[in-house]
Amino acid sequence: MAETPSPPAAGAVVAQHRLSLWQRIKRDRVMLLLTLPGLLYFVVFHYVPLLGYVVAFQDYQPYLGYMHSVWVGFANFSAAFSEPAFWSATFNTLEIALVQLVFFFPVPIALALLLNSIASDRIRRFVQSVVYLPHFIGWVIIVSIFQQILGGAGLLPDVLGGLGLPRYDMMSDPDAFPWLLTLQVAWKDAGWGTIIILAALLNIDKQQYEAAAIDGAGPRRRLWHVTLPGIAPVLVLLLILNLGQILSVGFEQILLQRDAVGPNAGEVLDTYVYYHGIKDNDWGVAAAVGLVKAVIGTALVLGANKFAHRLGHEGVYRGADR
Repeated sequence: MAETPSPPAAGAVVAQHRLSLWQRIKRDRVMLLLTLPGLLYFVVFHYVPLLGYVVAFQDYQPYLGYMHSVWVGFANFSAAFSEPAFWSATFNTLEIALVQLVFFFPVPIALALLLNSIASDRIRRFVQSVVYLPHFIGWVIIVSIFQQILGGAGLLPDVLGGLGLPRYDMMSDPDAFPWLLTLQVAWKDAGWGTIIILAALLNIDKQQYEAAAIDGAGPRRRLWHVTLPGIAPVLVLLLILNLGQILSVGFEQILLQRDAVGPNAGEVLDTYVYYHGIKDNDWGVAAAVGLVKAVIGTALVLGANKFAHRLGHEGVYRGADR
């Protein structure tokens, strides 16, 4: 009797179905063509300028150019690390970033959940349009609005004075500066940040809610066991991307308000690069600090992405299996 051939091992099946790089490119050629304009944008405006980081290792002089400026190795890094102003800016940057990560990151999530719970499509679209509008307002206008409300001659000090309480100027309070920035960012970008989360909510299968309701789950249990797990991959992705930008906390927003609170509280790494690098023509130090920011941001993204994989999430990227 002829022996029945044994089924191939699981690894052999995976190997048979694994496609080469060229086969994957040929299979996904339409999608790759659609992404080509975005890819060109990032190559031209983000990857090609990376070559300019060679300035971090030079005593760069604009009239000499990259090829003829003196090579100084890590002297620019040593100069930056030896300045107390650099470490003060780093501390301020981390403090502002952590406050925004803890207190602003959940705001678009909560707002998206509230918008998703509105039954009327007309009311939901109206509310969405209203909360989206501040995103398109420039920081100059937003800072002016907050100055008129929270500044020394603004509405809030006038109300406090009318009540017989001490007048309080939040716009010039160094201790309140991280909270002021977070409040401004929340007012400007909370609505805009709901777009991705609302899209993730629409992808949750409605039958899961129906099954949970049949099993006796109330609104809170459906939120905890259906909604949040359904949008968890998107939240992890947004969190990883935010970690990558943790050292960039808003140059224009802070530059407009730095003088009101003073450099000790208002100086961040971006403004440090502007004042100590560009305005003082110390291009090498500016490039060195920018390179440090880029390396730390990349390390945070890679580390957080690896941690997300260990938790079972896709993260920002995952190696192709086929």
